[in-house]
Amino acid sequence: MGIEIRNDNVGYRELNNVDITDSDLFYHVRDALTSVSKGDSDKYNQLVAVMHHRGRLAPDEVALLVTSLKALSVAVSHIDNVLHHSLLVSIFSMNMWSCRIDVMDALIELIISLAASSGKYVDSCLEMLVGNFTPPSSMIEFLKQPRGISIKYQVLSRVHSSLEVLADLVPISPMRLLPIVIQRKPHYTSKEASLVVYAENMLKLESCIFGELVRSTMLSGLIDLLVDLDVEIGWDDILHDDSTKGIFNMELEDIDEASDDELMDSSELPRELSRKGLVGNLFAEKLDNLMVVVFEHLNSCEEGGRLNEVFGNLLQSFQKTVLTAYKSKFSQFIMFYACALDPENCGSRFTKMLLDIFVCNTHPPILRMSAVAYLASYLSRGKFLSTSSIAKTLKSLVEWCLDYCNSHEGEINPKAHRIFYSGCQAIMYVLCFRMRSLVGVPWFKSQLLVPINLILSHNLSPLKVCLPSIVTEFLRQSKAADLFTSSEKFNFDEYLESESEFSKAFGGMERLDMFFPFDPCLLKRSDSFIRPNYVYWSMVRPTYNDEEEDSSDEEVEVNTEIEGNHEDFDIDEFDNALNQMSITPKNRFAGGFNEHLRMPSRIRPSTSPESL
Repeated sequence: MGIEIRNDNVGYRELNNVDITDSDLFYHVRDALTSVSKGDSDKYNQLVAVMHHRGRLAPDEVALLVTSLKALSVAVSHIDNVLHHSLLVSIFSMNMWSCRIDVMDALIELIISLAASSGKYVDSCLEMLVGNFTPPSSMIEFLKQPRGISIKYQVLSRVHSSLEVLADLVPISPMRLLPIVIQRKPHYTSKEASLVVYAENMLKLESCIFGELVRSTMLSGLIDLLVDLDVEIGWDDILHDDSTKGIFNMELEDIDEASDDELMDSSELPRELSRKGLVGNLFAEKLDNLMVVVFEHLNSCEEGGRLNEVFGNLLQSFQKTVLTAYKSKFSQFIMFYACALDPENCGSRFTKMLLDIFVCNTHPPILRMSAVAYLASYLSRGKFLSTSSIAKTLKSLVEWCLDYCNSHEGEINPKAHRIFYSGCQAIMYVLCFRMRSLVGVPWFKSQLLVPINLILSHNLSPLKVCLPSIVTEFLRQSKAADLFTSSEKFNFDEYLESESEFSKAFGGMERLDMFFPFDPCLLKRSDSFIRPNYVYWSMVRPTYNDEEEDSSDEEVEVNTEIEGNHEDFDIDEFDNALNQMSITPKNRFAGGFNEHLRMPSRIRPSTSPESL
């Protein structure tokens, strides 16, 4: 079928009023390319003008563009990157988001032909495809409309199918693609829609047929983006100084059903940990929506049986980026959610990595303290964790701390022994959340209770150094559970909640003594994924709470694994265990508690702005 060329375009002047077939146009294109080397550029300039279209094209102009692109696909062997530089620039500058479907298909055909014809075009072709990951800024808001969603699918499905074809035709293309994707990743200050679409494309690459070759880089680049946004959210945005509340009172589980207006106006919410400060925070909104994209991708990975495979790369990215970030606020919940999807595999690997980092002497102290803070917070907050797995990990922590006590005979020195104190605090923090279920573990007394007693009664005096709010809650539950008994008078007043200079000292400038990474997630959309898998403090039944619950809904699910309460603690059995460990009575925990325990006063939350 012939095409009549319009005469109102200067670029078509020489073809004016001429009917040509597709075959004729192919020869015309080939001649236009070869004539340049002979000093005749007229036909070539006409061809460039066809590629370099602007604005809305008439139907015959569209037809000419499609036929020209197809003709170039057949004539790629005649294209020279020097002689035909302007033509190549025009081709690689074409934006698929503004093209009709037939133009898109013809353009993709040409891009694939160019990349397959010569290695010198591979990078440019990949650049062009990656450049179409996101629409022009003028079309960003259009993506929210049904028509925009349709165009998004039309463009991106073709982009990714082309990348897969290129991976088959040009085996080196996936490796050449990696730096291009990372370099063209939008800055975290870019519009939210651009960030979200680009993140979706990165995850699409991770799951494609050559995903194994690019997975690590894509996930790492995406986690870097999350952390970039995370660190831009100031603690002052989400925390308010209120000395009337403590770390066990910063809960959000009762506000899930409240409307945004109610959240803004309610005086019932804990002020020190609130979403209110995040309303209108662009960085928080971007992070929230990006994390939802990742959560949904993890769901698809779990459904497709790929989660354990993907998790390995996430674990590497977490250790490299999130764990080393200064008090990361929300991005770490990616790991929490992945572990919730597969506690047996992903959860176990996450726990092991954190524990290995903590006990390894070659790691920097701050990294080790951060790791054990993550571990304690994870063990305390994971609703999906079994009591046996928590007990097993806690036993490893206890054994490390006991070994440390056996090899150190000094006095209190928060800075010199800060890793030890961080381990002790982690143990007590987990027990504050899990004591009721852990006392039902058959070997709790012999393998956990006795060593913990030795650790806490050591001359390094962790009870005087660790965060007072945790110490107070731990001792209060221990008394109620009759875990420690002694005839010696124990001066409980020494351990009442108050701002501890010792605690400040071992926490250092980073205040890692007050770092609990999995405190409630304040990002509204992300929280909907975390909440079903999360233990809030109000879900915990402390040992001093004698009220009977009518249903298991009020209990943390993991507590149902072991039925029944623990037996009364026999002091003779305890003394025998100590004697077997060659511990003299004077080294025992100076137990006993005041008859009248004072209700814990409140300190600033674990992530106080003053700690920065």
